[in-house]
Amino acid sequence: MLRNTKSGYGLVAILFHWTMAVLILGMLTLGLYMRGLPLTEPATFQLFQLHKSIGFVVLTLAGLRLLWRLFNPPPKLPAGMHPLERIGAHLGHIGLYAMIFALPLTGWLMVSASPWGIPTVLFNVLPVPHLPVPASLGSQEQAEAFFKNLHEYGAYLLIALIVVHAAAAFKHHLIARDDTLKRMISTGPAKADF
Repeated sequence: MLRNTKSGYGLVAILFHWTMAVLILGMLTLGLYMRGLPLTEPATFQLFQLHKSIGFVVLTLAGLRLLWRLFNPPPKLPAGMHPLERIGAHLGHIGLYAMIFALPLTGWLMVSASPWGIPTVLFNVLPVPHLPVPASLGSQEQAEAFFKNLHEYGAYLLIALIVVHAAAAFKHHLIARDDTLKRMISTGPAKADF
């Protein structure tokens, strides 16, 4: 069962979800850890390169996942959901997608604006060019600080969205006792349409 159905997610959507969940949680953990490291240490440089490399993997997967979602609509929400819960579910997913794209892009812009001019080399193999940074943001230091703030506060917002997303999934599983969580773990519910 590769594709989504009206009652459940297919294997591709499930793999996208959990692969990205692991990568994003790892990136958030690594990012929080890196905040306190001395910038001039060689080990810190390697961690930043790893963080940037995985960020580009997340950005690529996010694009592929969004493309897959456009051609494979998600299953319908559970029938008994309150209208406010439905709105919250849609807004939560929009917020998650927005932050999954915004964090890698703000990180890329931050590195591009940095006066240090450090190149990004994905997994020490593939160089990535810097993005053009709008001159209206002021000096390189000002532009870097602007994108750094966006990146950092965006990470905190993403953490909050993930907590609410996970809490909602457990609420559906433990309190509402519907198939919402089961649909993201197994293709079984998707097979109910056949």
